Formats: sequence, structure tokens, C-alpha cells
Amino acid sequence: MSSLSDVFAGTRDEGRAALVGYLPAGFPSRAESADGFRALIDGGCDILEIGMPYSDPVMDGPTIQAAATRALEDGTRITDLMRIVESAASAGGVPVVMTYWAPVYRYGVERFCRDLAAAGGRGMITPDLIVDEAGDWLAASEQFGLDRIFLVAPSSTPERLALTTEHCSGFVYAASTMGVTGVREQIGDLAPQLVERTREFTDLPVGVGLGVRTPEHVREVGGYADAVIVGSAFVSALEQGTDQARQLAQDLRDATTRTR
Repeated sequence: MSSLSDVFAGTRDEGRAALVGYLPAGFPSRAESADGFRALIDGGCDILEIGMPYSDPVMDGPTIQAAATRALEDGTRITDLMRIVESAASAGGVPVVMTYWAPVYRYGVERFCRDLAAAGGRGMITPDLIVDEAGDWLAASEQFGLDRIFLVAPSSTPERLALTTEHCSGFVYAASTMGVTGVREQIGDLAPQLVERTREFTDLPVGVGLGVRTPEHVREVGGYADAVIVGSAFVSALEQGTDQARQLAQDLRDATTRTR
């Protein structure tokens, strides 16, 4: 199975940014969710960000909130999440889970990490968990060989960037703007500076998300970041069908190659 470090070694050799595709587990339904992720794999996503639907998603915009609500109403639970991770890994994808911390805590941190590793998950993105409060996650991630992907933001101080990146592995998630997820006409102006500031403290790859939706956005972000993270655009495409999600992935993947 490919690790995150393998993915980034490959994309560096190919002279392009990695494409990270996000969808909530259980969307558009529990029965169809695995097909959506396979469409992203077939379309060329290098990493899959599989979201655990949550009832109070403070970082998510209306598109992802609506998709998560739909998944929850269909009965999506952590057991479904693990099944979808396993399906994605078996299909050749490189899956990481994006989840708010409360579901992990309720399930049991060690148990969650054990089940995620057994399903073929490579790591976890924890948007509302700061390093200072992540002792259980740090220990369990080491125990089960999972990458820890913490977030940094334009408001992060040098001290916070140093502390956060010290405890990251796999890659660092740089939020392009202050605010929630969702499509935007422009990527946050502070994103390039945030990537540059983050690299002062780590050699890890830096991925940029929030607001990326078009090939033009991908070319822009891929010019300065190691990974381009796309969420709401994939949710909207999958609502139209797996063919549309696959085509969007292909179009965005084609835009990841850097001009020399």
C-alpha cells in the first residue's frame, strides 16, 4: 500500500502537485458512497479525504453541510466510514479520514485508530483538534502507524506554526482563508504567504484547501503548494453522478502539472 510519503515522492518526480479529493462518507447514500470514491480514484485523485459526517461542522460551508446531513439522515456511522475506507484502499486509493474530534473521542481514540489502520487508512485530518490537546491522538497514531495532519491558518503565529508542524506527519493542511469551506471565485490572497511561512518550520509537504474548485484554481495553488485539496466541487459534481465526479477529477488532475 502506498503511504503519503510515497504519494508526494511520486508527484515531485512528475513535477506536479498532488490532488486530494474530499467527499463525506455516506454521500450521496451509504449504498453509493464507495462508488463516489472509486470515481475520484479513476479520475486521478492521488489522495482521498474521506469525511466523517458530523452534526455540528463548524468549518464546513453549506454544500458540505448539506451532504453531511444527508449522509447522517441515511444512518451513516463510523462502521460505515471504516467500510468505505477499506473499499477505497482496496481499489488502489490512498485514503485519509477527515473528522471532527467528538466522534473519535466517543468511539474511543485507540479503537478508532486501530480500526482505521486495519481498514487501510493512512492518517487523519483533525480540523478542530489543536496539538496542545491531542495527547491521545499523538500516542495512538504512533502505535498504529497513522499520519497526523493538523491545520494551520493565515492567523497562525510563528510559535503556533512551529508547534503544529513539529507534530504533523504526512503533510500539513494549510487553510487558504479564514472561514468555512465552499466554492469561491478566488483563492485567499494569504495562501501563498501561509505556505511560505509554514515551510520555514518544516520540510513536510504543504497542501492548500478551502475554495479550490476549477482547473485554474488548481494551476494557481499547485504553483506554490505540494497538494491541492478540493471538496465542495466534488460534492456538487457527485450530486450529478459518478461520471461527472470522475470527469472533474480528470480535469483537475490534468491541471496539477507545473509549467516549467
